[in-house]
Formats: sequence, structure tokens, C-alpha cells
Amino acid sequence: MRVSSSRDSSSNFFSRRSFVAHAAGVAAGLAMFAAAAPAAAQAYPSRPVTLIVPWGAGGGTDATARIIASLLEKELGQPFTVVNRTGGNGVVGHSAIAAAPPDGYTIGMASVEIGMMHWQGLTQLTSTSYTPIGLANLDPAGIQVRADAPYKTVAELLAAIKASPGKLKASGTGQGGIWHLAIAGLLRDQKIDPAAVPWVPSNGAAPGLQDVVAGGVDIAPVSLPEARSLIDAGKVKSLAIMSDKPSALYPNVPTLKASIGSDWSMAAWRGIVAPKGLPADVRDKLAGALKKVVASKEYTDFMASRGFGVIYAGPDDFAAYMAKSDAELGATMKAVGIVK
Repeated sequence: MRVSSSRDSSSNFFSRRSFVAHAAGVAAGLAMFAAAAPAAAQAYPSRPVTLIVPWGAGGGTDATARIIASLLEKELGQPFTVVNRTGGNGVVGHSAIAAAPPDGYTIGMASVEIGMMHWQGLTQLTSTSYTPIGLANLDPAGIQVRADAPYKTVAELLAAIKASPGKLKASGTGQGGIWHLAIAGLLRDQKIDPAAVPWVPSNGAAPGLQDVVAGGVDIAPVSLPEARSLIDAGKVKSLAIMSDKPSALYPNVPTLKASIGSDWSMAAWRGIVAPKGLPADVRDKLAGALKKVVASKEYTDFMASRGFGVIYAGPDDFAAYMAKSDAELGATMKAVGIVK
């Protein structure tokens, strides 16, 4: 028993010693891990980053993404490569962003359509499917008609719509797209049946505007930057902007509030997102860099030269903004009968 007891004591001694050594090892490991985590964050990005654009090359989303990518590269010291993943009315690209590993090496430019596609049954993705990084652009809708159209104000245009429902047609995007909702929401706000202006689907603002010039449709409720070349060429005129502030590009175009007292507004927005689950330290590093980019002279000069609007919201405010946009777009889409 004594031997046994002595052996037990010896065993307990070594067990305690082993435990102490093990605990010390664990503590050292945790300390190393704690030290390594911020070191890893400090090292990010250590290789090129892919920035996915859900829309085609040459458009507004692509142009905005490319200037942001070039400036993020300067801020963070690694290439940011823009990749256009088009198709499915934006579903393909937005899906590619959401499905990427949440490691910071694949991010993307989300557009306003992320708050619309799920209402139409095109995808289950919503703004909550991503880690918000920051809002970088906002372009309100305008109301464009042919330069020789008889309407001098938006009030005169609305009076013509009321007088002859179904006579005047509009175009500028696909059925249920952002600019379709812009005019439908305005009509609803003015107690006019949205169906009073039939929507003619198009592949974007440019063909819609060309159709206005050609006389195929009467109204293109697209953004002023998109209409800029035809406005400057004297082919179309803008009657109002759907924003609470005048456009920096055309400050003489009245707001709806100034023109008819309406608070209705609609705008296309763009911002940087990452797959859901992005580590907070990587998110913060990207968000900090994006904030500097949006405030930079290079960015503001580029956006001004294109007539694009500049806005900034950090991760939390961007998340709230997307949620609000989603709810408002859903309400309008339900009202005009295009929710599935």
C-alpha cells in the first residue's frame, strides 16, 4: 500500500507538473494566437483582390468600380482587379460576390437592384447576404422628354398623363427595374394609376433615351448622368430630378419638391460589399481605405467629370441604408403589382 501510495503520489506529482506545463503551453499558444491575429490583419491584403461588378463593362457601375479599385490599390498596396460577372438582371454577379470565401480577397460592387431582385422572385439574396463595406455613389432619377415636347414642367407632363391615360409611354430599363419604379412611384404619389404610363422594357438607359429621341416612347425617367450627352446635344430636356437636392451637374433642373411639392424620391446607389462573415478587422481595414478613397480629390474629380453623385456611409450606416431601400422598393413594387 505504501509503495502503491508512493507511486500514486509520484503519479499525482507528475500529473500536476504535466498539467502545469500543459496549461503554460496553452497560455503561450493563446498569447501567440492573440498576437498573430492582428498581425494577420495588418498584413491584409498580402495578395491581389478581385472586385466583382454585376453589370457590363463601360456602364456606370463598371466605371465607378474601376476608379474605386485603382484608388484602393494605392491605399492598400495590392492590385484590385475588376471582373464583370453579368447576366440574370444582376443576379449572376451578386451571387458570385455572396458565394466567395469571406477572406477579403473577393469583394464586389452591389447596386440598388439587390433590394429589388428578391421581390421579383429572381433570387433569395438580399442586402443581409453580405458584409457591408461602404456606400460610394448615389444618382437620383430625372424625368427626361424630347427637347421639342410640349411640356415645360413636370406638372404639365402629369396633367397630360391624367388627361389621356395610356397615351404616353416610358422606357429606360427592364420591366420592374429601378427607373420603372421611379416613374411608377411618382405616379402613385400623385394619385395617378401607375398603369397610366405603359412601360416599354429596354436594355438600359441608353436605348431608352434613344427611343425617346426617335419618338418610340415619350419619357425616360433615368439619371441625369445617363442623359447627359443627349441633354448637352439638345436632343432631350430634363423636367425635374427625384431628389431633395438639385443636381450638381444641372443645378437649374428643379427638384420634385420645388416643382410640384412632392417628397417622392428615387435613386440608384452603388457600394462595396464582401461575402457575409468577413472578419471584422479585415472589414474595418477595407472600410477605412474606402472612406479615404471616396473623400479623395481623384475620386470626386472623376465622379464630377462623369456627372455621378458622391456619397459615403460606413458599414453600419450602409447596412441600415440598404435595409431602408429594400423596404421602400418592396412597397413600391407591391403597389405597382410586380412582386412575385
